[in-house]
Amino acid sequence: MASPSPPRRTHGKSDPAFIDWRAGQRIDPAARWPEWYELVSKATGRGVEVRPARIVSEPVSEYIRFEYEVTQGLNIAAGEEVRWLPRRRATGIALPGNDFWLFDESLVLINHFDGNGDSLEHELTNDPEVVKLCASAFEKVWEFGTAHEEYRPR
Repeated sequence: MASPSPPRRTHGKSDPAFIDWRAGQRIDPAARWPEWYELVSKATGRGVEVRPARIVSEPVSEYIRFEYEVTQGLNIAAGEEVRWLPRRRATGIALPGNDFWLFDESLVLINHFDGNGDSLEHELTNDPEVVKLCASAFEKVWEFGTAHEEYRPR
């Protein structure tokens, strides 16, 4: 499974975990999102690669800083490999206009968000042209991205 971050997802105001984090509460990501942690842990335990890549504007927003801080305890702990790509380094990459997940280079789950970054709907497609674009874009983002352990948000 592969997923690059959306072009400009903001989130924040309606995300309870983000609200708690902003208030200074300690967030235990695996306990906060146990369904995701279990799903990914089982998948990676079977040898499935889960590789989210996040394209971010720098300096990063407060929400992206929150996302960065919970990544180790959720995504990495569950077995994901995460990379970060500063938007300024993505200029030469043809990117789809929406956030997506690519499954086995044959199926794309497209995430549609509203202007506030809240989820509107999901769309599945196996259209060969969409799959090809998403696979190509993801591999370039992955190539130019920095591993979570090495990335330092600015």
